[in-house]
Amino acid sequence: MPKKRSGGGLSPTQQAAKFLGVSVLAGAVMAGIALPAVGALGLAAKGSVQGFDEIPDNLKSPSLSQRTTILDSKGGQIATVYSRDRTVVDLKDISPYMQKAIVAIEDSRFYQHGAIDLKGILRALNQNAQNGGVAQGASTLTQQLVKNYFVEEAGDDPTKVAQATQQTLGRKIRELKYAIQLEEKLGKKKILENYLNITFFGQQAYGIEAAAQRYFSKPAKQLNLQESALLAGIVQSPSRYDPVNDEAEATKRRNTVLQRMADVHDISQQEADEAKEKKLGLNVSRPKNGCITAVKGASFFCKYVEHVFLSDPVFGKTKEARAKIWNQGGLTIRTTLDPQSQESVQASLKSHVNKSDSVAAAATLVEPGTGKIVGMGQSRPYGYGKNETEYNFSVDYAMGGSNYGFPTGSTFKPFVAAAALEQGRPVTQEYSAPYKMPYPSPVQTCSGKPWTNQANEQVPNESTSEVGPYRLKKAMALSVNTYFVQMISDIGLCPVIQQIDKLGVVQGNGDKLPEVPAISLGSKGISPLTMATAYAAFASRGMYCTPIAIESITQKIDGKEKALEVPRSTCERAMSEKTADSINTLLSGVVDSGTGQQAGLTARANAGKTGTTDERKNAWFVGYTPNLSGAVWVGSPTQQVKMVNIRIGGVYHAKVYGGQVPGPIWRDLMSGALTGKEAPSFNLVDIPDLDRDKDRDKDKGRDRDDGDNGNGNGPNGNTIGGLPTGGPFPTPSFSIPEGWIQGTTNRGGGNGGQRG
Repeated sequence: MPKKRSGGGLSPTQQAAKFLGVSVLAGAVMAGIALPAVGALGLAAKGSVQGFDEIPDNLKSPSLSQRTTILDSKGGQIATVYSRDRTVVDLKDISPYMQKAIVAIEDSRFYQHGAIDLKGILRALNQNAQNGGVAQGASTLTQQLVKNYFVEEAGDDPTKVAQATQQTLGRKIRELKYAIQLEEKLGKKKILENYLNITFFGQQAYGIEAAAQRYFSKPAKQLNLQESALLAGIVQSPSRYDPVNDEAEATKRRNTVLQRMADVHDISQQEADEAKEKKLGLNVSRPKNGCITAVKGASFFCKYVEHVFLSDPVFGKTKEARAKIWNQGGLTIRTTLDPQSQESVQASLKSHVNKSDSVAAAATLVEPGTGKIVGMGQSRPYGYGKNETEYNFSVDYAMGGSNYGFPTGSTFKPFVAAAALEQGRPVTQEYSAPYKMPYPSPVQTCSGKPWTNQANEQVPNESTSEVGPYRLKKAMALSVNTYFVQMISDIGLCPVIQQIDKLGVVQGNGDKLPEVPAISLGSKGISPLTMATAYAAFASRGMYCTPIAIESITQKIDGKEKALEVPRSTCERAMSEKTADSINTLLSGVVDSGTGQQAGLTARANAGKTGTTDERKNAWFVGYTPNLSGAVWVGSPTQQVKMVNIRIGGVYHAKVYGGQVPGPIWRDLMSGALTGKEAPSFNLVDIPDLDRDKDRDKDKGRDRDDGDNGNGNGPNGNTIGGLPTGGPFPTPSFSIPEGWIQGTTNRGGGNGGQRG
């Protein structure tokens, strides 16, 4: 066994032998001799030593991983994400001081020797023998660049990194051969440029541009003498010479570099001495990596963009291929996010719901006719601490959602009405709509096997005063449960399923909604993004456009930019213009009275629907103008909190209703998002109010907001979310049959608060 000094290093004799072996190796390489697996002087090492001539001739320079920049629709930066914080720059954009400093301290004879510095090897051999250890290395900048290429190719794989850095003769031979190739192919200036762009400078900074920004908050082009010397000194040992954590050690190392620059006549001794007296002058910029650093509360939208990239086949056939491009970075992603809309979303959420509240809120804005997501936010910030969450309450589970969406209550009923109108039912359609009735049975389904009410389950209305017959206009305004259950019985479940398929409505877990009559009451979990996008089809007169978050992407690799293909919104007709105009008429007028005064906009055409679910665990307002659609959800992410006798945003609520908390959030965020933008009108249709005289006496004294399933009405049958305020709020008198509402249990696919 060879003897080792205390501390585990090789003895001076062994060090001398090793360096002598390297010099012999260098001479052999220069002569083009193939070396055996075990060299003279005991140079056997782990790893095979391949014959020099057998090593592949082509060293492919890796495309350096860089930071990706995510922009809003106006070009403002949202966030940067990267696996390596690096910005590749040309040599002309690097301070001459920096170029001289790195050469002086790492390879002072860089411009005199070729790929291998035999004189340097002998000098290092002598110096190390005198010191009894390895005090000086002999690798040239070109050899170091080759090693960094191997490390870069290894990525974050610890096994590959170990192989790329292992101290074996085989690796040295490969480095030497490829270093010769690089010298011939690139030349000195390009080698220096590549070296400065690939080298690690500590503090998560890869390459000189990132290092200059990290330590001095300036571009590499502006580095002065002492700053350049400091950064050049870090390269040998980024942890040991870290100026942030050990200023004294970093200062000594900087001064060593300055003296070396003077010794090789890059600067005068006077310049070196003056620079040594100066302080480090750090102006540290902390790493800003990832969506957690996004501005304007856009962290969740940023993560949604990442999920889109990693899941959409347009960016690669496999998830591994997509991940490789994402980790490679160098992307500039311009998104659909409108900064004005995003600021309004966050401001409204913050003013109405505190992050420490026992419930949360989420809101999403979508542009009708394009599918562009222009705003997305929630009351709990992105993060991993108290009152923070990494889950996006606005999107489906597969895209980072907290669970499987949230039950929507009466906001689902317009879909049933649209299906009936598409089936030819008149906008004045009337049903008996008693206060309470069994779920009708049988009801036809798409499969041909009818649904039957085997348990004889009952469905009641919100109030005992809600007794039909009703026509659609009044039933929609009041959210009469029995009316819409009878409508499903009349037209069958299949038209409803087909209608929501055209509107992209699926459960938060991606599954289609079940063919059961209870879906008319909003019993299944759906995400706010899905609801906002579906309602946008009403606003665009029946054209449904799939949601998109990315406008364009360019990728910069090896100094060249190329455009990447991005997902495009697909717009298709989901219903006739007449049907959409009829729904818009039914849902318009929220500004006129009742809870509509809390939710409605005063200066432009708008429409919407409230919803509150069983046990008040969820409250919704989904509304739109002709040019913007928005969904607001407020509730318990875990579906465990009942919004009764509760404080939200510092305001006490005996009972929470869709028009009472989500409504004002929607009003404020829409108002801010639309400020300064055009105010087009709907194409309203004339709906005869045949029930006006008959219901005039019945409606007296029925002032209330909507209850557990979004019930409510207003004058003239157009107000959504309730009659004029002032009367007592009723207590819901029913529950949806067990197992039919998502979130009340963990059976039957309910969301049950499994995440978030």
